[in-house]
Amino acid sequence: MTTFSTAALPLNLMRPTLANAAAGPAGAPMGDKAARIAAIAKTAKDFEASFVSSMLGQMFEGLDTSGPFGGGQGEEMFRSVLMDAFGKQIVKSGGVGVAAAVQREMLKMQGLS
Repeated sequence: MTTFSTAALPLNLMRPTLANAAAGPAGAPMGDKAARIAAIAKTAKDFEASFVSSMLGQMFEGLDTSGPFGGGQGEEMFRSVLMDAFGKQIVKSGGVGVAAAVQREMLKMQGLS
C-alpha cells in the first residue's frame, strides 16, 4: 500500500513567479485588484486540480492492466494524463473544497481579504 505524500504536489503553484507578479490573466497589469484576485482564484483551482489528480493517481496505482480489456503498458504510460484530466474536470464541476481554502489563505497573504 502506498501512502499519500504532499511532496509530490507542485506547491510552487501557490507562489507567484516574477512573471506572474508583473502581469495577471491575459497580460493585465497586476496593480488591478480584480486581476490579482482572478489570478489567485485560477492558481487555487490549478492547485486543487493537481491535488485531486495526485489523490486519484494513488487510487489507481497498482491496478492490473493485463487481461482481455486491459490496456497493458500503454494504459500504464498514459494513466497520469487521464488522472490530470479527471482532476481538472472534478474542479470544474465544483471540486472538493481545497481551492476555496487555498484561495482564502492566498488572499490573506496578499492583503486582499
